[in-house]
Amino acid sequence: MSGASGHGSSSSRDEPGRGRAEPEAAAQPPLPGLGDDDTPPPDPFFESLGPRFRTFVDRLDRPVAFFDTETTGTDPQKDRIVEIAIVRVAPGARRIDGPWTFRIDPTVPIPPEATAVHGISNEDVAGCPTFEAAAPKIRALLEGCDLAGFNVLRFDLRLLEAEFARANVPIDLRSGRVYDAQVIFHKKEPRTLSAAVRFYRGKELEGAHGAEADTLASLEVLAGELARYDDLEPDPDAVWELSMSNERGYVDSGRRFVWRGDEPAFNFGKLKGTPLREVAENPAHRGYLEWMLDQSFDEDTKALVREALRGSVPRRHAAGRNDAVPER
Repeated sequence: MSGASGHGSSSSRDEPGRGRAEPEAAAQPPLPGLGDDDTPPPDPFFESLGPRFRTFVDRLDRPVAFFDTETTGTDPQKDRIVEIAIVRVAPGARRIDGPWTFRIDPTVPIPPEATAVHGISNEDVAGCPTFEAAAPKIRALLEGCDLAGFNVLRFDLRLLEAEFARANVPIDLRSGRVYDAQVIFHKKEPRTLSAAVRFYRGKELEGAHGAEADTLASLEVLAGELARYDDLEPDPDAVWELSMSNERGYVDSGRRFVWRGDEPAFNFGKLKGTPLREVAENPAHRGYLEWMLDQSFDEDTKALVREALRGSVPRRHAAGRNDAVPER
């Protein structure tokens, strides 16, 4: 967990799910596997991970650093880290070292929609070190390691590389292996309609990719989801709210614009991250909006751009609905 000062902290696992807090910053223990000749006690958490994971660790030829970031947004080039946690596994070891957790001042405001995801507010990072200040300690934990995490290839790794570059701290994060548990999950557990029918209805989908078969299958899957999840109320509004949960951050159906605070911002191209309002007010960029109207964007995207050119940009209400869309 992060210390009150915002510096990185570490713990060694005495039992599954619990850690023993170590002293802060300067008094931190040496890196895992260095400067300690004593045989550590068995780590129950490590043992709970099973024999195949132990075999994986025995076959390692360098440590693996698992890491995850919490951020100001979803753009790996423009957004910033507000928290990063790291644990390490050494070749042949029988323990998990860490976690080391760093709460970071991103030096830019944390949007409300980001705080709604990870619970870290601007007040929470006040007085914490910047990434530039924390970078040497983070680099010391990652250098010489293979890397691992969930969705690290598409997001966390790219974001971390951008942060190190901004801090002018040289590090090669691509020289070793990268293990991405999300990629393996999606490869081994397909997210297809046939897989959903198999999971929720216990049978194979006959006639897959035929419109009639797939229509009936989608009905069966929704019925199976209602049967399986007791916390999913069999209420139309509840099912609709969950269905739309991934769309709340987007302004339009084509996801060309995202909500940043309470206003739309570009989600693609050279203007990505720039508020639509600023673009519409800038004579140098209005031609770009006019160009969009002649392209094959979705109609609601074009309507948003058309209104912006007329000086009307929607605002998001507290409930997350666009004020340009009539309430149901």
